[in-house]
Amino acid sequence: MKVKYTKFELNKKFVSLQMGAKTTSRHFDLPQEDRIIILDFGSQYSQLIARRIRELGVYSEILPYHVSLDEIKNHRPKGIILSGGPSSVNSKDAKLIDPEIYRLGIPVLGICYGMQLTAHLLGGEVSEGEIGEYGRSVFYKTNHESLLMHGVPEKSTVWMSHFDEVRRLPAGFESLGHTDSCIAGMENSGKRIYALQFHPEVSHTEYGNRILKNFVFDICRCEPNWNLADFIEKTIYEIKETVGNKRVILGLSGGVDSSVAAALIHQAIGDQLTCIHVDTGLMRKNESELVMQTFGEHFHMNIIHVDASETFLSRLKGVSDPEEKRKIIGRQFIEVFNREALKIKDASFLAQGTIYPDVIESKSAKGGPSVTIKSHHNVGGLPEEMELELLEPLKDLFKDEVRKIGLALGIPEKMIMRHPFPGPGLGIRILGEVDEEKIRILQEADDILIRELENHGLYNRVSQAFVVLLPVKSVGVMGDERTYEYTAVIRSADTTDFMTATWSRLPYDFLDKVATRIINEVRGINRVVYDISNKPPATIEWE
Repeated sequence: MKVKYTKFELNKKFVSLQMGAKTTSRHFDLPQEDRIIILDFGSQYSQLIARRIRELGVYSEILPYHVSLDEIKNHRPKGIILSGGPSSVNSKDAKLIDPEIYRLGIPVLGICYGMQLTAHLLGGEVSEGEIGEYGRSVFYKTNHESLLMHGVPEKSTVWMSHFDEVRRLPAGFESLGHTDSCIAGMENSGKRIYALQFHPEVSHTEYGNRILKNFVFDICRCEPNWNLADFIEKTIYEIKETVGNKRVILGLSGGVDSSVAAALIHQAIGDQLTCIHVDTGLMRKNESELVMQTFGEHFHMNIIHVDASETFLSRLKGVSDPEEKRKIIGRQFIEVFNREALKIKDASFLAQGTIYPDVIESKSAKGGPSVTIKSHHNVGGLPEEMELELLEPLKDLFKDEVRKIGLALGIPEKMIMRHPFPGPGLGIRILGEVDEEKIRILQEADDILIRELENHGLYNRVSQAFVVLLPVKSVGVMGDERTYEYTAVIRSADTTDFMTATWSRLPYDFLDKVATRIINEVRGINRVVYDISNKPPATIEWE
């Protein structure tokens, strides 16, 4: 029996213009999208590889490097990419894979560690180079017949990050090119096995996108059949089928992920969804009012508003360590949410705004090679006594895809395009101990920055901007009187993927106006500084 998908309403004009998708409603049985599987060996760029593939219109999925061959085959990939990683193939605890992967008949592309691993497993030689190669290098193409290198000039800029290198190619392989210090690519075109020492997924590699296109379309023969309009229709149908006539509860913070999850689920089941909005007291200025107005009045959702600010503040009293603050806020949120959720006696599902990066990092924390930098509040933490099934409609999407879906579902652009806001809220933008007065100070200062960015047409030109309150006081003079007040930091970063970022070159006149307003209007701050740190070595958030 074929599955039929039901008609639904959405902003089809937006979908047509922004997603390039068909807009006719129909009954249909979606074929499985062509897909590329990425095996993750711990590279900081693994998610970026997946995003680059999806930007080409092809579905990509990240799996831990140690998955079985059967699981890989179950995904029916058109191609396999082996990511980079921090390890050496010659170490005792090297992250290895079954060499049979190269005999599945599926094209393979190794990147960085993936190239060294391919050479090592297929009989080549890998050893530590005389010098490490990090950052920009010049790639000299030597193979002019390679499908992978089609359209790449004889000389181009690439991005390197390695200390080991391939010294001898495996039998049947030929070089694609080199830098001044190493073999930078190899292929066995007959067996459709390819490898690169550099990172084509990063923007610093001049022709990286062309190389990925060549692999995905010319070598793997993928069709660009991944689009978000079909995803919305399919997901709404699946939510209806999964939930039936049961009830769903969702923690609605007002952030992009939970907001889009709420709108998508509400589109599917309407009043069967009940949202719980917990005001932690650590939110942006007037955040709760905005959430209630947007989703309660505009979308007519059932929303329970819980003001738990006093409880959160009491739990945080005397705590300065950032990770401890995160844990306290997370535990307290679950406690408050659980208490309210248990009042909804007939609820069967707990919905969350979990997105794909959350899932990837949580898998890594459970045995994968990647290091978990910060704990996520969306994945895990389900109270056992609730006995609810988990509903995560966005768990296969990246943030930019989530935003497009939110706009298609009619969430106001001003809300859906907001800069990222951490789950623990202002609790980790106030360095040191958190109290009510510091929250007031930071809310006012941050609101001034955001409003001025909007007024000057700069908000959508930077990726993330906010104010940090330091546990540092300094002497100032205001109205001929000595002051001793807090120092605020303006942080603004530009990035395409949030894995690397540069500080925003905001105009001096703008910074002058914002700093003047903050000092004049926010009681408790007499000094404002601007953070000009890049990521890495700094992170975008301070805690």
